[in-house]
Amino acid sequence: MSKRLLHTPEGVRDLYGKEYERKLYVEKRLHEQLRLYGYEDIQTPTFEFFDVFSKEVGTTPSRELYKFFDKENNTLVLRPDFTPSIARFAAKYFCEEQVPLRFSYMGNTFNNNSNLQGKLKETTQMGAELIGEPSVEADGEMISLVIEALLSTGLNRFQVSIGQVEYFKGLCQEAGLDEETEYDLRDYISGKNYFAAQELLLERGVAEPYQGRLLRVADMFGNMCSLTEAREMVHNPRSIAAIECLEKLYDVLKAYGVAEYVSFDLGMLSKYNYYTGVIFKAYTYGVGEAVVKGGRYDRLLERFGKNAPAVGFCVVIDSIMEALSRQKVEIPLAEAVKTLYYDENDYQEKLAETRRLRNEKVAVALVRKQREEIVAPVGKDGKNE
Repeated sequence: MSKRLLHTPEGVRDLYGKEYERKLYVEKRLHEQLRLYGYEDIQTPTFEFFDVFSKEVGTTPSRELYKFFDKENNTLVLRPDFTPSIARFAAKYFCEEQVPLRFSYMGNTFNNNSNLQGKLKETTQMGAELIGEPSVEADGEMISLVIEALLSTGLNRFQVSIGQVEYFKGLCQEAGLDEETEYDLRDYISGKNYFAAQELLLERGVAEPYQGRLLRVADMFGNMCSLTEAREMVHNPRSIAAIECLEKLYDVLKAYGVAEYVSFDLGMLSKYNYYTGVIFKAYTYGVGEAVVKGGRYDRLLERFGKNAPAVGFCVVIDSIMEALSRQKVEIPLAEAVKTLYYDENDYQEKLAETRRLRNEKVAVALVRKQREEIVAPVGKDGKNE
């Protein structure tokens, strides 16, 4: 047998033993918080039609999708992201529903990214989506839920950075940027690549003072003072409305008692084009990327035939596990499995004891003795006793 059969492909791994038990514990704690906020569990397919994640939807680039064909020659993909799947689900089964919908989910996502940098290609995500509620109170509920969910796992050293897509879009509109330039600039600013952003603006002939204002967006992060500075820098109603939205959101988060965990970052933009308003990411020590990503996507469901605003987030379970490990946060584990051994002479007796212990919620493995264990002990005279 080839030794290659024993190995997993690059970017995926096996989980077992105590590590998997810890992961199950974290998933349980996160799920408890989702339930406390009234979110209903749903399950969507692991693979969908390609169009659910197409460029027009604004999700993962085609080159990063795992694509394959069914027998009817339809192009299918392993889901790289849950949000478009949830949007499709809501449009199919709740198209005429007018009351807010609260859904939660958990499953694996798949990204065929060759630039791994130690990242997994298959990750477990858990998240929540609130559909049909456009208010700032809904945004506050989501961010509060993120914070309380992270606290429930044992993490307490983290920060939720909050941005507003409309602020950047309003500034781009004020500067007269075309769609292509806005798209390229968003990538550079999101990656804090100041020099590439500056070169792009010079190349496209963007005039001052707009060039300077657009470049300053990358450095606009911090507390409420950063919002004051951001308001003073713009003169268009779209960006000003975005700042007012964040100010109201901060008041909601104070009412929830979680404002100490948040900061603002107007240079934070997402690779997903479907985000339309508030966006947020949670960061913690020991992990190089966000452990939670989320935001508002008020026009995504229109792609599937339902006109409804929505906001949601996903928690990357694998990143949470890495953070807990590096921060040396202890995760309580169940008691070790008790083992009872039997042979043909005492099977009934040991089975009865096993059933009694299991009724008392004690984990028991009933194991047949090996032949060498059954052999009678040898006496001092060298004969079997």
